[in-house]
Amino acid sequence: MEVKNIIFDLGGVLVDWNPDYVFLDEFGGDRKKMQRFYDEVCTFDWNENQDAGYPLAQATEDRVALFPEQEARIRMYYGRWEEMLGGPIAGTVALLKKLVDHPDYRVVALTNWSAETFPIALARFDFLHWFEGIVVSGTEQTRKPFPEIYQTTLERFSLEAPASLFIDDNARNIAAAAALGIQTIHFKNPDQLKTDLRTKGIRI
Repeated sequence: MEVKNIIFDLGGVLVDWNPDYVFLDEFGGDRKKMQRFYDEVCTFDWNENQDAGYPLAQATEDRVALFPEQEARIRMYYGRWEEMLGGPIAGTVALLKKLVDHPDYRVVALTNWSAETFPIALARFDFLHWFEGIVVSGTEQTRKPFPEIYQTTLERFSLEAPASLFIDDNARNIAAAAALGIQTIHFKNPDQLKTDLRTKGIRI
């Protein structure tokens, strides 16, 4: 079916967010030690729990209780979170501008993001205000790849799944959208996205 609606992920697609911007210096450039910290202490799953609405302060205290020897670094994770925002991914932002300006497409966003930190991004990046609307996982108390958040997005903006295209850098999230009948593009970089959009018949 012809694409009429485009749903963007934010982090890793339009916004460069990376905890390495804080922790690489903290670990003196030792990537192995930094990765061990991510794998064992401030893990990906732990951070995603906050994306689904768990309070940042409580999450921090939970982790400090488990790893008291890492207290300073654990508090750094959300205490210096704003420093992990590297800036816009310019090539994707340029594509977004063309799409929001195009009369044939509706453009919304669906992001895994803590409701406590998302206002920081909204204040920093003007392009986040270009969307018709944004579904933020932390506000919804669930996250990708759970089907409920995709259904919420479709229902909130009255979108039909077969006429909608979801763009995300996480293959797991892409697979979940595809299982609901939504068209998908697995984002790698802006040039690849531009090519894939044209392959989908998007006129940009």
